[in-house]
Amino acid sequence: MTGLLTPRWTSFPQRRNVHINDNVLHSAYEFGVQKVVSCLSTCIFPDKTTYPIDESMIHNGPPHSSNFGYSYAKRMIDVQNRGYFEQHGCRFTAVIPTNVFGPHDNYNIEDGHVLPGLIHKVYLAKKNGTALTVWGTGKPRRQFIYSLDLARLFLWVLREYDEVEPIILSVGEEDEVSIREAAESIVEAMDFKGELIFDTTKSDGQFKKTASNGKLRRCLPKFQFTPFKQAVKETCDWFNVHYDIARK
Repeated sequence: MTGLLTPRWTSFPQRRNVHINDNVLHSAYEFGVQKVVSCLSTCIFPDKTTYPIDESMIHNGPPHSSNFGYSYAKRMIDVQNRGYFEQHGCRFTAVIPTNVFGPHDNYNIEDGHVLPGLIHKVYLAKKNGTALTVWGTGKPRRQFIYSLDLARLFLWVLREYDEVEPIILSVGEEDEVSIREAAESIVEAMDFKGELIFDTTKSDGQFKKTASNGKLRRCLPKFQFTPFKQAVKETCDWFNVHYDIARK
C-alpha cells in the first residue's frame, strides 16, 4: 500500500519544502552554524483573520485552501526554529517579506509574481501595439517591497536581529497600493500609450493581506524605503535594458 501511495505523495511540492527546511536547519545545527535566516510568506497567515496581520498571528487558524500545503510547510520553519532554540540554543529565525519585486526577478507572465508579470505584459503590449489586459477588477490591494530594500533588511536581520520570533519585512500599511495603481505605475514607467483593460471575468483573488511593519519600525525607526514609483521605474528600466537575458 505504501508503494502505491508514494508516487502521488512525492509529486506534492509541500513535501519537498518540508524536506528542504528540515535538511537545512538540522544540518546547520549539526555543523554549529551560528545564525540561520529563513524566508516565510504572507500567504501562511490564516485565511480568516483581522487586519493588519502581525507576527503573533501565524498559527491562529488554517491558511487559504488554495495553498494550504505550502503554507503549512512554511509554518513548520517557525515551529522548528523555536524547537532548536529551546532544546539547543540555536539562533534560527525567519523573515516574512510582502510582495517582492525588482531587477533579476522572474518576469514570466504565467508563473511570475504580480509586478514582474505585469512589467513583461506591458513590454509586449508596447512592442506589439496592442492593449494591455490585466486580470480582475484591479481593486485588490498589496504591499510591495523593492528587492534592494529587502536585501538591506536581510543583512540587518543576519547581523543585528537576535530574536527567534519571526519579523515582517514590509513597507507600512499607508504604502499599500491597488493592482490598478500598480499597473498604472508600470504603464507610466514604460511610457505605454495603449489602452489599459481590466478583465473582470477573471478572479481577483484575495482582496487584501495587509501586514503590520510595526515590529520592524520599532527596531529600525529610521529605515528609508525606496518610493514605490521610483522602485518601479528602476525595475522597468532594468528590464528594458536586459530583456534578452531576463528570466521570462
